[in-house]
Amino acid sequence: MIILLSIIGLIACTAVLFPQVRQMIMNLEEQISHRDIFSYQSWFEALLPYAMGGICFILLFDYCTLTNSGRTLVQKVKQEINECFSEIDFRSFVKPMLLMFGVYLLGILTIIRANFTYEDDLRRSVDGYRGWHDWSRYVSDFSSIFVHGDTNITDISPLPQLLAILIMAISSVLLVYIVSNKKITTVRLLASIPLGLSPYFLECLSYKFDAPYMAFSTLASIFPFLFITRKKAFLFVSVISLLIMCMTYQAASGIYLVILILLCFRNWNKREKSYKELLSFLGIAVFAFCFAMLLFRFFLMKPHFDDKASSAMFPLPHIINGMLSNIKNYALVINHDLGMIWKIGIVLVLFFFIIQSTSQSAQKKLLSFFVSIPIIVISFIASYGIYFLLTAPFYGPRALFGFGVFLAVLCIYVVSDYKKIAIVAVLALNWCLFVFAFSYGNALADQARYAEFRITILLYDLSALYPNADNENISIQLKNTIDYAPSIKNIAKHYPIIEQLVPERLGELKDAWKGWWNIYYFEVYFNNGFTLNGLEGYYRTDYNSLNLPVVLDSYYHTIQSDGNHILITLKH
Repeated sequence: MIILLSIIGLIACTAVLFPQVRQMIMNLEEQISHRDIFSYQSWFEALLPYAMGGICFILLFDYCTLTNSGRTLVQKVKQEINECFSEIDFRSFVKPMLLMFGVYLLGILTIIRANFTYEDDLRRSVDGYRGWHDWSRYVSDFSSIFVHGDTNITDISPLPQLLAILIMAISSVLLVYIVSNKKITTVRLLASIPLGLSPYFLECLSYKFDAPYMAFSTLASIFPFLFITRKKAFLFVSVISLLIMCMTYQAASGIYLVILILLCFRNWNKREKSYKELLSFLGIAVFAFCFAMLLFRFFLMKPHFDDKASSAMFPLPHIINGMLSNIKNYALVINHDLGMIWKIGIVLVLFFFIIQSTSQSAQKKLLSFFVSIPIIVISFIASYGIYFLLTAPFYGPRALFGFGVFLAVLCIYVVSDYKKIAIVAVLALNWCLFVFAFSYGNALADQARYAEFRITILLYDLSALYPNADNENISIQLKNTIDYAPSIKNIAKHYPIIEQLVPERLGELKDAWKGWWNIYYFEVYFNNGFTLNGLEGYYRTDYNSLNLPVVLDSYYHTIQSDGNHILITLKH
């Protein structure tokens, strides 16, 4: 049966890969069915990567099931996985997991209370649109069916966010278990707070639909390190877990690398492994990462291009200069986003990391000192993952949450077996992050109230000017935005990232994916009485050039119109 299914699968994949075989099958189908078969050339071309991946999977599956060496390999991997699981006392994880769940729940309490429909959450709630497969996030797309209990998803918040913090609580416990050499303490757990409450991951937790899958990508990146004592199990689990990560949220691609670098440094610095063992571990992990990324890139990933980001990679001659440019931009964005208090706390954590690495080193002290500094730099760079290789990477907060993992790993390392002053510095930094989460949730609520106030006034004025909009062909173009509520401007003085986290909700948005609030306000509230100019990413006709007469000028906005075209200038 396996052989028969394999032959059928190989024929199907071959039919996609080779036009001659595909045409022969289509001609045979025409003769049997006595009807014309239309050409599906573009459809077959879209399936090419999946067909190649299918052939590789079938051959690998046949090797593992039909050959003695393959079956032996499978048994060894299965045995090593069972051995690793048997060495872990999962019951000892329960109380730490509950502690971190409580910490994360308290941290996002104001976010849940704000009930803020975040960016493309609106489209999902209005249309029931999943669409994660468009971004190659197949695991997210499939998992959402079970989370929402239907293929047509609806707003079931805060359940997805609660599920997300549960996953992050498990991730925190596993991260402490791995980084601290299987020693879990309350201080180390609290040191892991940046994992789930960094200002960058707060955006992930703001999504009512995406949050659990973003969290799961973090767990998938941490999970393989439970198997580092068994080479074959570690390799197998790493590849599978990294593929799952890529198919949930690719921004987590740096987490695996950050943990790998810090573990290798710890093993070298404390001489926990010989050089041969260390190189073997590093080689297996790097191979697993590269292999998983290549599998995803060539067999699973859908190319994506828009005005916000691109999945295209630098050509080989330009890859060094491109990476250096992306590293510079990454550092500049983070430097701009973070408040001064956070920067001071991070500098202290880095200082104590270097001091601890030097003082507790089993290597020469001076050597350990000079190695610890590039380890910090390399880990920081790795926290952005494969995005460094892209020609136009995304720098939105949710794409940078690898930096929070970088901080969490360093904080856990610093509080492990060190002086109280270092513990105080780490916990003080994490307390600031914890408090900011409250400010952020309240800022979302303030912005929602402010946006609803502004749009209510605008819609009232439009309804008075155009009482029969449903029967008229009227198009609207927005200029400027409503800006932020005063409380958000106050927060931004010390925490600039708040303006990246809180959407303005109404304004001049030219890219279609961010225009859903404009659509909702104008086309839904007016029962499709208005259409929006510029929603597709460009203006068919820029209404600023029409010199439209002013029909209303108020404290909040100016409306210009000739009866068919409306230009609304929003005032700050």
